Amino acid sequence: MATTQTKSVARLMMTPSVIVLFIWMIVPLFLTLYFSTLRYGFYNPETPFVGFENYTYFLTDPRFLSAFQNTLLLVFGVLCITIIGGILIALLLDQEVFGQTIVRLLVIAPFFVMPTVAALVWKNMMMNPVYGVIGQMLNAVGIGSVDWLTNLPLTSIIIIVAWQWLPFSVLILLTALQSLSQDQKEAAEMDGAGALSIFFYITLPHMKRAITVVILIQTIFLLSVYAEIAVTTGGGEASSNLPFLIASIISLEGDVGTASAGGIVAVIVANIVAFLLIRVVGKNLEG
Repeated sequence: MATTQTKSVARLMMTPSVIVLFIWMIVPLFLTLYFSTLRYGFYNPETPFVGFENYTYFLTDPRFLSAFQNTLLLVFGVLCITIIGGILIALLLDQEVFGQTIVRLLVIAPFFVMPTVAALVWKNMMMNPVYGVIGQMLNAVGIGSVDWLTNLPLTSIIIIVAWQWLPFSVLILLTALQSLSQDQKEAAEMDGAGALSIFFYITLPHMKRAITVVILIQTIFLLSVYAEIAVTTGGGEASSNLPFLIASIISLEGDVGTASAGGIVAVIVANIVAFLLIRVVGKNLEG
């Protein structure tokens, strides 16, 4: 049992790390707050105090609403694909199949590909309307190729990001699946339960915590998707999300004040989403 002296020593040793982490987080946030109250831009040497003017400008910008909607659609679409696809692939990988190790490596491989590289691969090799793999397959069955990035930009980005995050979902869900007691499934089979009943009443409830972890972790990262949009569509009303819009304001327009206000808005949105997720699905982690 730790004594009062050892607890004091532990607190003393942890203090520098806590101070560094606090500075690491609070300084950028404070500077962003400060710049968001100034009319500060790369092409404007004056930096007058304007209060909430930058926030009003950002929130009333027509691009904000479309970027906000695209952000939510991107998160929702990717989560649907990775959760449903992750469960199906985890069930498949949990079976004894020929070349199981190779199959698992192939499934996991996309997770180690950099977002920029993944976007380039999908843009040039998969979704190209002329010589892309998907276009060739659609031509082969008589449907005809589709210019994905032009006609369905947000759907294309959802597919690319989901391809990257599906392995993470599979790994977490497969680990949960393999911890399920076989005795429980065998007892259900002896009682006459079918495969669907076993899945919905035994397997799925057992994976509830793993699904919650996947949703929480992925949502945090999906709120900051940027490289896939920059490489494939280059933004625009149909595919820009909040991070891309903020980056565009500062890089193309040089408007640091409005971009900082947008950054604070994005932080608030992320915290609201995180709060709702913890309230709605985080309770599955309790107990």
